[in-house]
Amino acid sequence: MELNLAPKFAQKIFEGEGGTYYRWSSAEYELLKEAKVGGGRLVLQLVASLSLTMLTPTELVMFFKVCSCGVVGMVSPNASQEVVLRLKKGDIIPVPSGAVSWWYNDGDSELIIVFLGETSKAYVPGEFTYFLLTGTQGILGGFSTEFNSRAYNINNEEAKKLAKSQSGVLLIKLPEGHKMPHPARTVLINCKEVSLPWRSWAQRHLVKLDANAMSSPVYDAADSSVQVIYVAKGSGRIQVVGINGERALDTKVKAGHLFVVPRFFVASAIADGEGIEYFSMITTTQPVFGEFTGKHQYGEHYLHKFYRPLSMWVQSLSSFSGQR
Repeated sequence: MELNLAPKFAQKIFEGEGGTYYRWSSAEYELLKEAKVGGGRLVLQLVASLSLTMLTPTELVMFFKVCSCGVVGMVSPNASQEVVLRLKKGDIIPVPSGAVSWWYNDGDSELIIVFLGETSKAYVPGEFTYFLLTGTQGILGGFSTEFNSRAYNINNEEAKKLAKSQSGVLLIKLPEGHKMPHPARTVLINCKEVSLPWRSWAQRHLVKLDANAMSSPVYDAADSSVQVIYVAKGSGRIQVVGINGERALDTKVKAGHLFVVPRFFVASAIADGEGIEYFSMITTTQPVFGEFTGKHQYGEHYLHKFYRPLSMWVQSLSSFSGQR
C-alpha cells in the first residue's frame, strides 16, 4: 500500500470569543492513526483569553509555544499543589498523563500553542482525548447537584455555581479586571509527584536551519521509531526515502505544516532563503541517531570500502578493453 506522506495543515474544529482550536484529523491523515500519535493547534486571542481547565488522560501531550507570552497552570497526578509557569517563545512544556491544566494569554498578541503526543490509549487513535472540568461540556455539569455537593462537601447553592456558572465552551474571554494566578519565579519539583520530560515516552527536538542550510539524512538506529514534525517558521524542501530506496516524499513545506516520517524511513531537509524552524517529536525515550553524512556519518566508512574496489574493477575493465 502506498503511503501518503504529504504534509497537512490543521483543520478548524472550534472557534469562539476566546480563540480557535485546530486539529490534524486521523481521518484525513491516516498515518497519525497508524503511528498512534496526534497533533493540535490552539490559538488564544489577545489579552484575557483562557482555555477552560482540562484533563488529559493520554500518555503524554507536548505543548510547543510558538509566539506571544502566556501562563500555564497545571496540577500533575498525585501532586499536592498547582504549578503556575510563565511561557516564553520557544518553550516546550511536557504535560503528564492525567494532568489537569489551563492556558492563559496575558500578552498583547495571539498566543499560539502546538501540541503533539501519543494517542495509543485515546478514545480515537490518532486524536487526543481530553475532558473539560467546567463549562457547558464539563464533567461536573453532568453530575447532579446532590452528587457534587457531597463530593466537594459544599451546600447545594455552591454546587450549582460550581457546575453551572461557566457557560463557555473550551476557549473563553475573561471579564475585565478578573485576577489570574501569577507565575512563580521559583518552582520546587517533587520527582515523585511530577512526570519529568526524560521519563516520558518521547524525545523532542527543535531544529533551526539558516538560509539554504541542510539537515543531513538522519534515522533512528535503535528501534526505528516514528517521527512527527511540525514546521513552526519559514519554509524549505523535504525529502523522505523508504526502506526500498524509493523516494516517498519530495515537496516544499512551510509554517503550519505537519508531517510524519514512518518507521525505517529516512528524512532530510533544505531551508529556503528565509531559513526554517521545525519541532520534531520522536516516539522513543532513547533514540540513537545515525547520520549518512557529516562528522559522525556511517556513509564515509562503508562507501569508501565499496567504491574503491568498484573503481579498481572499472579501471581493470577499461585496461582490458584497451588491450583488445
